[in-house]
Amino acid sequence: MHHFSYLDGSLFAEDVPLTAIAEAVGTPVYVYSAATIERHYRLFEAAVTAAAPGGKAHVFYAMKANGNLGVLKTLAQLGAGADTVSEGEIRKALLAGFPPEKIVFSGVGKSESELRYAVEAGIYQVNIETEGELDALSRIAASLGKRQEAVFRVNPDIGAGGHAKITTGSAENKFGVSFDEVGRLYARAANLPGVRIMGLALHIGSQIRRTEAFEAAYAKMATLVGSLRHEGHRVDRLDLGGGLGIPYDIPKAFNDTDHDQGTSLVEAYAAMVARLTAGLDVELGFEPGRLIVGNAGILLTRVLHLNPRPTKQFLVVDAAMNDLVRPAMYEAYHEIWPVAEPAADARATGYDVVGPICESGDTFATGRELAELKPGDLIAFMTAGAYGASMSSTYNQRPLVAEVLVKGSQFAVTRPRQSYEDLLGTDRAPPWLP
Repeated sequence: MHHFSYLDGSLFAEDVPLTAIAEAVGTPVYVYSAATIERHYRLFEAAVTAAAPGGKAHVFYAMKANGNLGVLKTLAQLGAGADTVSEGEIRKALLAGFPPEKIVFSGVGKSESELRYAVEAGIYQVNIETEGELDALSRIAASLGKRQEAVFRVNPDIGAGGHAKITTGSAENKFGVSFDEVGRLYARAANLPGVRIMGLALHIGSQIRRTEAFEAAYAKMATLVGSLRHEGHRVDRLDLGGGLGIPYDIPKAFNDTDHDQGTSLVEAYAAMVARLTAGLDVELGFEPGRLIVGNAGILLTRVLHLNPRPTKQFLVVDAAMNDLVRPAMYEAYHEIWPVAEPAADARATGYDVVGPICESGDTFATGRELAELKPGDLIAFMTAGAYGASMSSTYNQRPLVAEVLVKGSQFAVTRPRQSYEDLLGTDRAPPWLP
């Protein structure tokens, strides 16, 4: 469910008209709904806690999906943990109010300086992905007089996801240690002074809308838990990762029926987790990202120009692929809603919706049927709360766009639009050039 709907002929975010945000902040601008974030987190957290053995479950929000400070503080206040993949994300998680004992550090290429910062910060868990990382972590923690709790991220050779670029659990992917190597590494780690291995982790991909691949991977992990324990190893934690998908083709009349259809995947997932982990006596970890924030955000943009051609009509907007790269990178689909609600009998036109960047790939939609639009009209790219702003760039020297969080009838700019002074002020000319 999300909290974007038409009221009196205009699109609102909760109780705020998007026209008011556009007027106050300008466009393009990301707009997030706090009510949607809160609802999605609570539903997921309740489902997986009920499914976990003994109710021992931890939910670590995957910050890479959306690292906006307002979003993070909203989730921290709800009691969420944070799944981080860099020192920068750890620092921002701490700034947002996540306690270190609720922070997990994932990622296949952690540097020694990042590992040192994580150990010094006292985070809950490091997800080890290579043997070299195991040795580095032990050496660093021991030098600090600490023993860092960690788990091995295992590659189960079961990959899934909505696109090849977001599949992470196949043996062809770079992530995790080989399934066949876990026993040897577990035994090695037992003799290292700076680590305490607490269990296992996995993550097989993103935007997964069926449970079969999860079930196959989790079944392998449950068997592995038993094998390691049989060899005398301690396995107290099982981090099941994230990856649950969301609907991107949401209808304008989004109601409780659609909400029930959307949450049925979470319910089926939780039931499967309960069945496969029953009797394991482990603490479960989960790392949802897109599921929490995807439908909670939109990218609001304004029509700049119409560019008619003999065979098509280009609709040029002020947002570009540097602001929302998913369509260019993943061929991703986003619903496009006009902010002014079209009349029931409004004439529809097929548009190629494009941005201003000098790339043919700067295309959001091709042949999309929309009510007729004109320069100055506002439109919203829906379901843009995940991997939108977090993947944005300053390509073509375009400043990063503003971000806004809405709560009821209030809204606040949680990241100001980047100024040209900020954008250009970090550059330095070499001393031999005037």
